Amino acid sequence: MSGKTTYLAGLSAEDQVARLYETHGYHVRTRRWRGRGGEIDLIFEKVAEITFVEVKKSRDFDTAASRVSCAQRARIMQTGDQYLGLCPMGLATPCRYDPAAFNQIVHIIENALLE
Repeated sequence: MSGKTTYLAGLSAEDQVARLYETHGYHVRTRRWRGRGGEIDLIFEKVAEITFVEVKKSRDFDTAASRVSCAQRARIMQTGDQYLGLCPMGLATPCRYDPAAFNQIVHIIENALLE
């Protein structure tokens, strides 16, 4: 039952993060988009910029924020490139990568996944 509880808690965290972005004028393009290299939790658009969001839930902010490993960051960026390849401007589409840590409060770290 623990796996299902964790899965549902993750969905709830994603919903809360999505609502926060929407209150700031972002439009959800898709949730849990899967490319060849992996999955991106949330993809938004605002003023022709794509924002890729990786949601991490934990009991405290520091733990949640530290859960995006170097390998995962590379996978997210590779998957983001695959998604951008489907956009009219391709890889020239303005974009950013935001980790969002959730521990009852959402903490967004804008453009923090760039190497």
